[in-house]
Amino acid sequence: MKTIVVIEDEQALLKNIVRILSAEGYNSIGAENGEAGIQLVRAHHPDLILCDIMMPGMNGYDVLTELQSTPETVLIPFIFLTAKTERADIRQGIELGADDYLTKPFDADELIGAIEARFRKDELQKERMLELNDELARLRQVLEAKDGLFDNLSQELRRPMSNINVALKMLSEKDTSESRERYIQILREEFTRELNLLDRVSEMKKLLTPENVSLLRQFNMLTQ
Repeated sequence: MKTIVVIEDEQALLKNIVRILSAEGYNSIGAENGEAGIQLVRAHHPDLILCDIMMPGMNGYDVLTELQSTPETVLIPFIFLTAKTERADIRQGIELGADDYLTKPFDADELIGAIEARFRKDELQKERMLELNDELARLRQVLEAKDGLFDNLSQELRRPMSNINVALKMLSEKDTSESRERYIQILREEFTRELNLLDRVSEMKKLLTPENVSLLRQFNMLTQ
């Protein structure tokens, strides 16, 4: 069950929001002012915060600023409840770190819609982070093994070239068609082996795309 802290100084509206959220299956906790709301957030670490802007004492902007200042609460989704619709007011909240605005008056469908939209966005972000972690783990494995892989490939690439060189020398010294055919077959086999090794090099190069290089540098896993 997801927990939502509601910070609203209007008693009737606070009770109504808590009732709606409880009916939708959320664990909703109400606070009548900013100070009490911050205490509830720190005590319960909710999944989302609904907060009025215009409140006596600590207003909504102050609450958001305080919660943005600590690592434990900075990532909790935050939705403002407000009767203020001026663009400057909305921009101020977004710049402070608010995730959304819900303009008063609103009905139950609008309230639940905004909350569910926020949770869906969080789930998508978490899925992307899991994918990113998997990709980083894969790239880390490549980096950890790259030196050994390239050394091994370097040695393997030299072996066919050496064999080809020997076969060419022996081919030039042999007069019988049987001997020449045998060394020609060796050349074919070594040529095929060389192509396979080059294909492996190409596959490794595909891992070092500009996107992967940028990602590795972003997480300090690759030097400039």
